[in-house]
Amino acid sequence: MLQKAIARAPRWALVAGVLAVVSAGLAALAVFGAAVLPARTGPPVEELTVERTVLHPGTIELTVRNTGPDPVTVAQVTVDDSFVDVAGGTEPIDRLGTATLRLDYPWQDGMPYRVGLLTSTGLVIEHEIPVAVATPAVDAPSLGRMALLGALIGIVPVLLGMTALPVLRRAGPTATRVLLAFTVGLLGFLAVDAAIDGSDLAAATGGAFGGVALVALGAALAFLALAAVDRIPRRGATGPHLALLIAIGIGLHNLGEGLAVGSAFAVGELALGTALLVGFAVHNTTEGIAVVAPLTGQRATPSRLLGLGLVAGAPAMLGTVLGATVTTPAQAAFLLGLGIGAIAQVAVQITPLLRGAAGRSLDAPVIGGLAGGALVMYLTGLLVAG
Repeated sequence: MLQKAIARAPRWALVAGVLAVVSAGLAALAVFGAAVLPARTGPPVEELTVERTVLHPGTIELTVRNTGPDPVTVAQVTVDDSFVDVAGGTEPIDRLGTATLRLDYPWQDGMPYRVGLLTSTGLVIEHEIPVAVATPAVDAPSLGRMALLGALIGIVPVLLGMTALPVLRRAGPTATRVLLAFTVGLLGFLAVDAAIDGSDLAAATGGAFGGVALVALGAALAFLALAAVDRIPRRGATGPHLALLIAIGIGLHNLGEGLAVGSAFAVGELALGTALLVGFAVHNTTEGIAVVAPLTGQRATPSRLLGLGLVAGAPAMLGTVLGATVTTPAQAAFLLGLGIGAIAQVAVQITPLLRGAAGRSLDAPVIGGLAGGALVMYLTGLLVAG
């Protein structure tokens, strides 16, 4: 009787019933499970991570997050072993909660400082400020400068690289396969680079929101999202579609690159000059070549090329603005994960096109292209290191 009723019930009713049963079970576990657990002994586990440091004349502002299991109360703060006046953070900070501490301290430009956060239990949590530099004001002029910086390191180099399309169209079938393999090598290097940066950022979160798992989550979501987009029926050849996927993958990577540049510039760790801008231009010009690689046998209008260039390069503008203003290490790690997943999906799309007449993908031309793409990105990356 029950089985017949279940078989005749609407699908929504079955889903609602399952959710109700699971919710009731979890609620019962929460209520009665506490009585079974042994009493906790020992001091509370206190962990704090400084997510952002903002320096204004005479004040140091720290945004801290509780990454431990127990609430944390900041009782006192020291700067270079001297106690300072603190505003904010007087209430306990719950797990994964944040608080803003404003320290009254006459810091000097260019000097390093060591901040000690003394909790109510006597634990000292230290934070280093390698170079004290006034944080740029978040106003229209400063945001405009950050956006312009993003355009110079993102959009302009990608568009310059895309101008190689007429030359690439003269290439034969073998040269086209080499070029596509070059693209895969380039993207693979970008993915590895993003994974390293994402792991470093995840470590800086103190394990909040999963740490390295954030990078993996972002990569999985981007990979599956692009896979779903690829399943949407579309008209026309695969060249423009593949070029768009490559542009999206590179664009998400450039978003992460912009985050790093904006953050470093805001805290004075980026010595921005003409040589560095040229380095970024050379490094990202190869990305423009990768975007147009699938279009060597396709007709591409100027508007389409411009659109692809904006998709690949414009996210660097958003990244520099966010990096200089509000981005936390956890957010940046997740965004870098998105770039990794998108690049991985693009590589999956390109791989079948690497097969030659004999049906082999890894012959000498393809291996040379793969190695060339990775090597070029490595060498041009040396121009923007640091």
